[in-house]
Amino acid sequence: MTTHAMTVADAIRTRRTVRHYLPDPIPETTLTSLLDLAIEAPTSWNLQDRSIVVVTGDEGREGLTWATGGQPQPQEAPVVLVFVAELRSWQDDHSDVYEQARGNGAWSDDFIAMFSAASKAFQEGLDERGLLREYAVKDAVIAASFLMLAATEMGLATSPMNGWDEEKVKKVIGIDGRDDLAIALLVSVGYAAEVRPHPGRRAPERNIVRERYGDPGNTARQE
Repeated sequence: MTTHAMTVADAIRTRRTVRHYLPDPIPETTLTSLLDLAIEAPTSWNLQDRSIVVVTGDEGREGLTWATGGQPQPQEAPVVLVFVAELRSWQDDHSDVYEQARGNGAWSDDFIAMFSAASKAFQEGLDERGLLREYAVKDAVIAASFLMLAATEMGLATSPMNGWDEEKVKKVIGIDGRDDLAIALLVSVGYAAEVRPHPGRRAPERNIVRERYGDPGNTARQE
């Protein structure tokens, strides 16, 4: 019997935000594969400036329930992932990144020398303009998006969570007082205990703009 493999397009169209979960645990091999796919997501300058805190224990999930104002996802989902943006990881040693790229034949020595200097200068510019947090959070959220699509393909349900208190989340995962780290997103993961119909999306012409926002002929958000 031939089974249909889910495509990326299938995952995008069938993914729903699920708030209620079965108590069934996620097999460790499945969770490991899911996390491996998440960190394949691109990052600015390949800094890989995001980490994922995997919360599965009762104490941690109770803490995240507190940090999210009592939302059901941390209470019911067997796994809650906290995506942490690392604002100053660009100052760390990235020789392992360069060695891997060199070993894979992706970057030459000349490119690595240029890239290292240019990325440092770019990040220093962000720091001067107060934009380090914005860039690191973007990278973490891209990883979360990859993970949600991969989870859908694996038959898992997810919920990208809002409505949390950053300082409380930091306290729960052990990084309270760390101004060099920011919470980008919480994502619950598990097996759905509910069916969420697609609520629909606006017509493309409502949200897709060609060339310049607000030009004549573009209907999105004109005033």
